Amino acid sequence: MKSRLPLKLTLARSYATRLPQRPPARAPDPLINNPHATYEPLPGDLTFIHRPPPTAPAPESYTSRPSSPLLMPSTATTPTDALPPVLFPDTRVHPERMSQEDIRKMKDLRKSDPSTWTVSKLAREFKCTTQFVRLMAPLTPSQRKKKQAARDAEHELQRAQWGERKSLAREVRQKRRDFW
Repeated sequence: MKSRLPLKLTLARSYATRLPQRPPARAPDPLINNPHATYEPLPGDLTFIHRPPPTAPAPESYTSRPSSPLLMPSTATTPTDALPPVLFPDTRVHPERMSQEDIRKMKDLRKSDPSTWTVSKLAREFKCTTQFVRLMAPLTPSQRKKKQAARDAEHELQRAQWGERKSLAREVRQKRRDFW
């Protein structure tokens, strides 16, 4: 095995890192060199500098006489000013408000026989939305449990007709959900 020669380490560079360059030229500050500018000292070592515009305003100037009505100085609005027309008018047909008597009748029908007077049937009868029927004439908790039990029994009948693979896949998913 060869022995290594000791290396001589130097800590100083023997080359230049970059070429010497002049610093960038700085433009003179136009606020300081402007003979027409006025300087006002403010409290807290601040200075307010005001420079007048370089020329007199033209008669067509946008600041002295703006062409847009939005840029003009505001005037006192009177209540007689008409509003502009609506860009996108509401074209939906809103249902009329139901009377308290109709709402009471809807509740009575729903309570008497919820299997006959379903939400959709009542909505068609009273010309309102199904959500409104659910809010105004909800099922009692016992009726809701009966309805859910009937629905679950119907679903079980459908599941009984499933094949072996579909049933096995459902059981595996249920088991995985239980272990989660």
